[in-house]
Amino acid sequence: MFYKLGLDKSYSGRCDNCGNTAFKSSVKDFIFLRECRQCGMKKII
Repeated sequence: MFYKLGLDKSYSGRCDNCGNTAFKSSVKDFIFLRECRQCGMKKII
């Protein structure tokens, strides 16, 4: 199911790059960083 506004076309909780659902998460200085375990893409949430 895609978001109706068209702002984010990827599925919720998935990597924007490869679509994987497994992440390595960390918090540092009040910044939540999520790294995909498959492709290594990092994203600040």
